[in-house]
Amino acid sequence: MQTEKTITIYDIAKEAEVSPATVSRVLTGSANVKNEKKRRIMALIDKYNFKPSAVARGLSDTKNRIIGIIVADIRNSFYADMYVACENAASREGYSVMLFNSFASMDIEKTQMEKLAEWRADAIIQLGGAVDARKSSAEYARAVNEVAGNIPFVVSGKMDGTDCYRVSIDHARALEMIAAHLYEKGNRRIALVGGRPDVLSTYIKYQRFLELTEKYDFERGNLYTENWGGYGFNEGEKTMDEMFKRFRLAGVPVPEAIICINDTTAAGAIKRINAEGLRIPEDISVVSYDNVELCEIIEPSLSSVAYDYETIGKIMVKTAIDAGKGKEVSHERLVEPAGLVVRRSSNFERIL
Repeated sequence: MQTEKTITIYDIAKEAEVSPATVSRVLTGSANVKNEKKRRIMALIDKYNFKPSAVARGLSDTKNRIIGIIVADIRNSFYADMYVACENAASREGYSVMLFNSFASMDIEKTQMEKLAEWRADAIIQLGGAVDARKSSAEYARAVNEVAGNIPFVVSGKMDGTDCYRVSIDHARALEMIAAHLYEKGNRRIALVGGRPDVLSTYIKYQRFLELTEKYDFERGNLYTENWGGYGFNEGEKTMDEMFKRFRLAGVPVPEAIICINDTTAAGAIKRINAEGLRIPEDISVVSYDNVELCEIIEPSLSSVAYDYETIGKIMVKTAIDAGKGKEVSHERLVEPAGLVVRRSSNFERIL
């Protein structure tokens, strides 16, 4: 005689197309489940007259104490510093971390987040990559939503159309610090170097610079602003070379100062400026962002906006852990830069 199959929490989860932990959250009355999923689960519980065991009810309280961290490129000093800050913060809270390097590939990022969900990580933090885009990918947002309904998802940029938690640097304020410094030193012809306009942080800086040109009486025009190129050493060198050619063709003087998108790009720009036979900072002042160790090594030493990586990491990890516990957590936090560290590359008074 055939016995009737006993329905388990895993059967409910499979039919409802959710994780067992999500079913358990519904059973325990957790608020951290979307209404649509909750309705599907409750319908199946009624259908099978499901009576959960104590083990099943406790699944949502089972914590692996692991946070997955997806990094766009760990070789980049900015991301390396951010990752280490998150790892330190997680360790202090009694959590371990799993590092995934995505090489800024959206397909790789999707695979990595799916694996972290499958392995039941307690939260996911994403540093860079798809979350850096000025216009969020609808495809990636759908993939995030599949995961974020069950696992807190914290990003360093943004992901429109999702329930992500956003902890990001106040990039507009970072630009303001540089602009004020260069203005006080007598610079009026200032060029932006590097970055891409489809990246949110670059776009914010670019827009804030345009807003401040009137306040500080900076010279206008795309010769000084639209010098895109990228974020690496070679891109900085190449972009600076192309800029010099454009200035010569237009018959206008070279800028008195340049704002590079990061320290690595600035190093490439400095190499090309030196090759041109120009002096830094006497002929051209150079300032950038991130304040990584390179700033002290390069010649001349590089002025750069410093970020409080430890604070950012602490906020990201705390947000992830508290959200996982069902606590009320702010969905958006802007962290102000620690300040501009002025070094020799821009410490020069220009006579107006």
